[in-house]
Amino acid sequence: MAILSYARCLLWLLLVSELKAQGENNGTDMTPLQKHVSFFDRNKDGVIYPKETYEGFRAIGFGVTLSSLSSVLIHGFLSPKTNNGTIPATLLPILVANIQNGKHGSDTGAYDTTGRFVPEKFEEIFQKHAHTNPNALTSDELKEMLKANQQPNDTQGWVASQTEWEILFSLVKDKDGLLQKDTVRLVYDGSLFYKLEAERKSPK
Repeated sequence: MAILSYARCLLWLLLVSELKAQGENNGTDMTPLQKHVSFFDRNKDGVIYPKETYEGFRAIGFGVTLSSLSSVLIHGFLSPKTNNGTIPATLLPILVANIQNGKHGSDTGAYDTTGRFVPEKFEEIFQKHAHTNPNALTSDELKEMLKANQQPNDTQGWVASQTEWEILFSLVKDKDGLLQKDTVRLVYDGSLFYKLEAERKSPK
């Protein structure tokens, strides 16, 4: 009996060590895409669970309904693509280290297939679609960009891209209804969500 208990403890320790090796990251060698999603890894163990995504959405100002729905949809889409089988699928984990596997089509291309930032593609967003202001997008210009990026037979990717950008626009558009280039850049370097959370926590 004692041997069996010891074996179970040893197995558990090995599993925890493996998960930490795969997921845990101090942020210094993370790709920009990993930094982007790590905001939702609230305990910084390299694995994002639905509860953490919900908490992350609430932290940046979304209501209960949208935060709950977003958590379900995001984990339903990304968990099967990023989980390598070390965590039960029923827990719907997202492994930060594997987030590049969850990239969808019909996007801007500002992240490459490894999760690295592509400055040229980022600049193209505004060069091609910012007609009113060279450093910002209006709502109509955002719709134009989304339509231009839509790939044939990629409904899932297009819906994902549209949802991401429309949520971003509603969250951080300025008083003139513009999505500023500098703000979008913060999305891609992973710092926007931390900035929004800090602003909400600061005394008014």
